Amino acid sequence: MNLNKEVSSEDLNLIRTDLANERTLLAYGRTALMVSGTGVSILQFFSVTLIYHIIAWPLIFSGFAIGVIGVFRFAKLSRRLHGD
Repeated sequence: MNLNKEVSSEDLNLIRTDLANERTLLAYGRTALMVSGTGVSILQFFSVTLIYHIIAWPLIFSGFAIGVIGVFRFAKLSRRLHGD
């Protein structure tokens, strides 16, 4: 039984690109969580005046949008890489 299989350069490139795609998805998730979390924190601690609501709600929706964009970009590139 030979455990030292030859791996082609193309396979290594595909694996490397797939891992980079996953890291990018995680970065989108972290960014979405922090932007939404900032909006929620502003609402929680400074919800007395209207200006804080005007700042907080767009942050919450922007964080959600960032997460959705990240998932769509991940899925699009993943389909392209794997030929689905």
